[in-house]
Amino acid sequence: MSALARQLDDYLRLRRMLGHKLDDAARQLPWFVEHLDATGNDYVTVTAAVAWALDRDWPAGSTVPGHRMTAVRGFARYLAGIDSRTEVPPPGLIRIPRSWRAPFIYTDDDVLALMDAARRSIREPLRAATYETLLGLLAATGLRIGETLRLDRADVDVADAVIVVRRSKFGKSRQVPLKPSTIEALERYQQRRRQLSPHPKADSFFVSLHGTRVIYECVWPVFRQLCDRAGIGAASSITPRIHDFRHSFAVRTLLDWYRAGVDVQGRLAWLSTYLGHGEPRYTYSYLSAAPELLAYAARLLDDAQAVWR
Repeated sequence: MSALARQLDDYLRLRRMLGHKLDDAARQLPWFVEHLDATGNDYVTVTAAVAWALDRDWPAGSTVPGHRMTAVRGFARYLAGIDSRTEVPPPGLIRIPRSWRAPFIYTDDDVLALMDAARRSIREPLRAATYETLLGLLAATGLRIGETLRLDRADVDVADAVIVVRRSKFGKSRQVPLKPSTIEALERYQQRRRQLSPHPKADSFFVSLHGTRVIYECVWPVFRQLCDRAGIGAASSITPRIHDFRHSFAVRTLLDWYRAGVDVQGRLAWLSTYLGHGEPRYTYSYLSAAPELLAYAARLLDDAQAVWR
């Protein structure tokens, strides 16, 4: 273990003792230290930090480079008190995009096409099954990609038809009920995983070819390739993102409620809890994701105003 690796362990241990979760930093910073070791750097420089944060062709609007730089900056500030050579990247050097962009709303045919592309175009049977099931689960449940990748085998309860989501965005855990078709798909994947990876190295539900946990840095380029192969978004001005599965799930749920004539206002709290939002107001943002939803919302407002008159 290099000196920087030992200092990273000390840094993460100290921050956790102070109550910080550091999930993202704990995942990203070991790769940064490996980058420094591989390039012969024994201390942090701004040049090395930028090179690592931008080490691949991230999609437009990606927040990953900015989050990487934020993690490095925290580590560098700690190291500056140990090694005077340390260069702390200035804040705002790589900004995290904050602007809202219209989501790509997947149709059922889009989801099926992506799953079919995974099944047919990925040569390795385990990897094909993993991506087919992963994409299907995102579309069927509206889970965040990070929540899905953090699932352990014990978190998927096919007997009770629920998934237990731990360490969510707001630090809360929740149970996500599953439809029978989703349970069947997860059971098929479990059987396939047992056959092709009988002794995985990780407890994760979704496993890589090496039996380790699947990570986002591997998922998004495969997702882009599958979108290109299936022609998803080819005729749209909006580039499909993985997170848009979550938007699509919420939009589809809201539209179904509007069309059924149920009390959407009263049920928004249900959807907010299901999606793991900190407050119901975050769920309202999905109303602007589809023109048809805005039309329903406007119609309800007109009806309410007519009653008030």
